[in-house]
Amino acid sequence: MTVITSCITTSLLPYIPTSQNPWNKLRIRHAFRRLGYDASKTMVTDALSLSPNALIDQLINESLNASNWPEPSWANFTNDDYSNLGFNFDDETQANHREVMLEVMNQMQTTGLKGRLMMFWSNHFVTRLEDYYASNHLYEYYSTIEEHLLGNFQEFVRDIGITSAMLVFLNGVENTNNSPNENYARELYELFTLGVDNGYTQQDIVETSKALTGYNHRQNWTYPVYFDTSTFDTNDKTIFGQTGNWDYNDVIDILFQEKAPLIAEYICRKLYTFFVSATVNEDVVSDMATLFVQDFNIVNVLRTLFKSEHFFDSKSIGIQIKSPYDMTMSYLKITSFSLQQDHYEGMLWFNNVLGQQMFEPIDVAGWQGDRDWINSSTLTGRWQILQWTIWHTWNNFKEELRTFAIESSDNSSDPYVVVKSIIDRFMPLELYSVEDYQAATDVFKHNLPENYYENQLWNLQYESVPYQVVLLLLHLIKLPEFQLK
Repeated sequence: MTVITSCITTSLLPYIPTSQNPWNKLRIRHAFRRLGYDASKTMVTDALSLSPNALIDQLINESLNASNWPEPSWANFTNDDYSNLGFNFDDETQANHREVMLEVMNQMQTTGLKGRLMMFWSNHFVTRLEDYYASNHLYEYYSTIEEHLLGNFQEFVRDIGITSAMLVFLNGVENTNNSPNENYARELYELFTLGVDNGYTQQDIVETSKALTGYNHRQNWTYPVYFDTSTFDTNDKTIFGQTGNWDYNDVIDILFQEKAPLIAEYICRKLYTFFVSATVNEDVVSDMATLFVQDFNIVNVLRTLFKSEHFFDSKSIGIQIKSPYDMTMSYLKITSFSLQQDHYEGMLWFNNVLGQQMFEPIDVAGWQGDRDWINSSTLTGRWQILQWTIWHTWNNFKEELRTFAIESSDNSSDPYVVVKSIIDRFMPLELYSVEDYQAATDVFKHNLPENYYENQLWNLQYESVPYQVVLLLLHLIKLPEFQLK
């Protein structure tokens, strides 16, 4: 068996800028791109005056201190409420689902780490919206993630497991003393805390499923699921060597008492592959786990990771493939181009087409990410969707294209400078050669006579500039480096 070793060999020690590893726009964009969904030019410029530690603290704290989304009016509605109000259940439910998803997209644009963690944790504690469908269940699930996404992982596990969305999706609602269902017990260990075949036995699953019985009471499928003592197994159960009349809360407590190091290692590996690299540096993950196991505080382990020389290592930059939301949301963040509301809402559908439907991971194990995002179909789909978005700007907000070029290049009259300044805002690293930039410059120059540029007859106020920016954007979205972060 071939073991792939990470080429990122630096440690979890704090990153201290040096002449060989300077604090510059490249590393600043790396931080914005990995913790969130990129940044405007002003955000990058402002960050140059901050230390790496201060920037990371700022990005984390803005999400840590962000207000929770105000509870919508329909948060606790069942089908009876819609009926009593004279509303069409399906129409209202779909509108509610869209409202939640648009809020997550808003977080991606405003408090990047919060939006990114909303996607990470909904892909870890997997449910499937189409299975439970009710929007009150979706809101409960969403708000549970929002409450815990930077908090204590043990309490996160405890609370997410008894949301109606989870109890329906993993058959907890069917798990009774007379008819045990092992599905949630198995996934609690296999997917949510320990990993496949790591520290538990089939007998542990059987016994755990008995302790998780009782969450079966609800009036109909749109009503919340409640604990029902009549369906709870009151017999003793033996879980990880401990015997007693254990219930749901006991299971979580015993799990974290007996298996804390394994849990810490498993979760830190997932955080590492999501935020750093698909190829794991085991020493760094082990150091993360040593910190995490102390109190299972999510924000502490992330703060340490993001401030490390490992995270800011040049070999960490530009090695991950963007998810669909990475691509679409970072494009919007970098450009700040206006979108008509229907086109913004259309971004939900665009990302669905590209394989990332919010709250609908591909299977119970979630999206694996990185190379799985790209194939011959999704790559051309990425081009087509961004082409559509670029032409949307051309057709509706044409002068914003000129403004973008002026802002990016500080109003340069040198087409090469303009082109390089725009490309470098999108790419995690500079293009491989001057020739690559020159090829893009030739596209940007369009069919204007060369002497216009040589004799400085052209500048960014020239009539054709918005169209020239369109041509450049259409070119750069097809560069391989554009798909990386």
